[in-house]
Parts: sequence; C-alpha cells; structure tokens
Amino acid sequence: MSGTMWRKNRCTPEAARPDGAGKAWIRLCFLFLLTACAACAAPVGEAPVSDDAKPRKTVYLVSHGWHAGIVVSRDDVPEDAWPILADFPDAKYLEIGWGDKDFYETPDPHAGIVLKAALLPSASVLHVVGFSDAVPRYFSRSEIIRIDLPAAGFHALIQGIGESFARDGSGKADYLGPGLYGDSRFYLSRERYHLFNTCNAWTARRLRRAGLPIRSLRSIRVEGLMSQARKLGRVISHDR
Repeated sequence: MSGTMWRKNRCTPEAARPDGAGKAWIRLCFLFLLTACAACAAPVGEAPVSDDAKPRKTVYLVSHGWHAGIVVSRDDVPEDAWPILADFPDAKYLEIGWGDKDFYETPDPHAGIVLKAALLPSASVLHVVGFSDAVPRYFSRSEIIRIDLPAAGFHALIQGIGESFARDGSGKADYLGPGLYGDSRFYLSRERYHLFNTCNAWTARRLRRAGLPIRSLRSIRVEGLMSQARKLGRVISHDR
C-alpha cells in the first residue's frame, strides 16, 4: 500500500500500525541504537508526588507495539491546562503520544528517518486523539493498563503534558495537521527528541512526575515501560 493510500485508510488505531516486516526493522534499529547507550543516560530528576487523598483519577496506558499513549478523560483536564481542548469539544477521552516529528508524521518511515531520530536531536510533536468509545473497545487490539492516581499526582501528570505543547504569543498550540487515526491532530512540541529522550522515555517521565516509580532507563522499549506499569495498575486488555 502506498503512503498516500495508507494515510487515507488509517481511520482506526490498528490501521496506523506498521506491518510485521516494518515492526521488525524498526525495533531492530531502535534496539541497537538505544540500548547500546542506555547505561549512559541520566536518571530521571522529577521527585514522586506523595498524595493518598481521595478521589482518585483514572488514566490508561495503551501500547501500540513501538510506543505507548496516555489516555485521560477530557472532563478531568482543566480548561486552561492544555491549549488544544477546544479542538476536541465532543470527545470523552483524549490520548496523548509524543515523538520525533519526521518519524511520527511519515506514513512509511525509511531507515534514514529512523537513524536520524535516534542519533540527532530533532523537533518533536504531540499526537492527540479524541474519542468517545470505551477505551478497551477503541483500542481493541492493544494492551491497556488502568492506573488510578491521587489528585495531586494526576494534576502533576496533566501539567507535565501541558508544558510540552509549543505555544504562540497568544498561548495557542501550533497545529501541524491531521493525525494518524480517528479524530486526531499533530501539534508541535517545545521539546527535542534525542537518544535519551525517546517516545517511551518521555511517557515514563510524565508518569514518574505523577508519583509512579517508573524509570526512563527501563523504558527505552515499550515493553520495558509496560512491564513497570503492570505492577502499578491493572491490565484490562491484552494485545491479541
């Protein structure tokens, strides 16, 4: 399938996944380049948030095979926390992903893009998806972990994600175009993607900021991230 046809047909989360061969070489490239230097990376600096107060807020960690997204209830996000809420007025849930701009936005990434993303600091984007189906139904072929956070931890998570959005002088997000599936959009991030700040490490840092003992050094690959999260939440759906 051509890149153009793939883009037109990627209306579901599953349609956005690389095929078996694509997954294999993408994982091979990242395994070689990322794990080779993992021991040299700096530890996460955020201190865990301690708060046992009720009520708790629910978030979901969704594995897409090569990276994971964070899903939150749109109504749980304060209107002034993220500059993109008005773009998804009817959504019940929002999924947030982050990664290298060129790699994320390219339908059929080639080896050059993968190597550049791994070796050179580069621009990054946030991928936001709005949907209203139940989370397990919308991501029916993904592993999903439900995590209940105390109020302070959830606030820290939302704040950490919000800080990643690049904004113009009026505070508006920099919209880059339609996303990969469903009602989704790309927005420019103010952060740089590099060997020690990969998509999964970014997600790990946000969860650690929420008070969860998740280490970015163990989150180079999505399985490392998910294996830590399984001990902190409840698996409600398995990849099948």
